[in-house]
Amino acid sequence: MAAPKVAVVGAGVIGLSTALCITETCPSCSVTILSDQFSPNTTSDVAAGMLIPHTYPGTPIHVQKQWFKETFAYLFAISNSAEASEAGIHLVSGWQVFKNAPKEELPFWSDVVLGFRLMSEAELRKFPQHRFGQAFMTLKCDCPPYLLWLEKRLKATGAQMYTRKVADLWELHSEYNVVVNCAGIGAQQLVGDKELFPVRGQVLKVHAPWVKNFIRDGDGLTYIYPGIHRVTLGGTREKESWSLFPDPGTTKDIFDRCCSLEPSLRGAQDIKVKVGLRPSRRCVRLQREVLSQGGLKLPVVHNYGHGAGGFSMHRGTAKEAARLVGECIAALQGSLSRAKL
Repeated sequence: MAAPKVAVVGAGVIGLSTALCITETCPSCSVTILSDQFSPNTTSDVAAGMLIPHTYPGTPIHVQKQWFKETFAYLFAISNSAEASEAGIHLVSGWQVFKNAPKEELPFWSDVVLGFRLMSEAELRKFPQHRFGQAFMTLKCDCPPYLLWLEKRLKATGAQMYTRKVADLWELHSEYNVVVNCAGIGAQQLVGDKELFPVRGQVLKVHAPWVKNFIRDGDGLTYIYPGIHRVTLGGTREKESWSLFPDPGTTKDIFDRCCSLEPSLRGAQDIKVKVGLRPSRRCVRLQREVLSQGGLKLPVVHNYGHGAGGFSMHRGTAKEAARLVGECIAALQGSLSRAKL
């Protein structure tokens, strides 16, 4: 068959990295990214981009660990290259602190990040409200530059990008052989997924270049993540809230909470407020499906529903989605050769 045509719907970190993995594993494919929004207007642009996994209750832990390991290894290699600054990726050390010791002193990802250990009593004095902590080094993605870096890599492979709102995956059946759904929260409408719901996140991006270490409260609500140019302060987890408008009361609350962990932030300048809707479900939807109408078939691969863990898992799930696309293409080629017989 001629070069198989693959459409990837969605241009956040999941869509772009999935498209890139497809070009790497199936170089004969023609890949097109379709999205109504590209950077800097995606949910991924708002994300803090810290590689600290969030657990999906509906996905086996060994699968989550594999996705995280693959993502960490991929970004670690970039952080060790001449492209680290352009891609917005760097190593950062810091602490995750708890008011009470968690059930699991060693999270499933503790041997993937670097130098994971329990905090000493002397270190914990920095956080008088907290009684237990973990220290480690992980990777931080500055999201807008990383998305632009992914786009640049995709363009170099010949991939096409078009601004287009896809209302129904079936509308693509006459143009493409395989469609990949990376629509994030948009998948709720696009494929009618009732298990998918938004978790609203409001964050502050501030200028505080003296803050060098990340600090994360173990409840996951309050965090300070230093990037290359700005520090991300968070946050909120508001289930089923669709509002993209910043709330001034929430801004003050986030700032106060972060200052209680790192009092020097009172001197932070140039505070910008961002809001994003995390596409959340019990487990990432990563599977093949065949849509059919009137005797015609359209192979689809779904890769969405990463919630707050998109950056931590993106490369691992993109590799799996690309493998599924390869299976779809092999099945199409098999049916074509059988038809010729």
